[in-house]
Amino acid sequence: MLRTYKAILHGDHVEWLDRPPEQTQPVPVHITLLAETPLAARERGRVMAEALAALASRGAFAAITDPVAWQREVRHERPLPARER
Repeated sequence: MLRTYKAILHGDHVEWLDRPPEQTQPVPVHITLLAETPLAARERGRVMAEALAALASRGAFAAITDPVAWQREVRHERPLPARER
């Protein structure tokens, strides 16, 4: 069974916040970062801006004359949870 342990990553060092796992030998792990660094968020924003610029240069949404009406139409096509139709 997989277990989760709380810790803080400092470079290549892990600081355990709770009781650490009891291991007698090295064990493979996967570490999931719960908070993004400002650099990661900035990089994601840059990539998104490049993608949007590429779409705009190709005229990807040129056929949409009324964006608000288009968005309402798109949202209407799928049922929303806990809402009456």
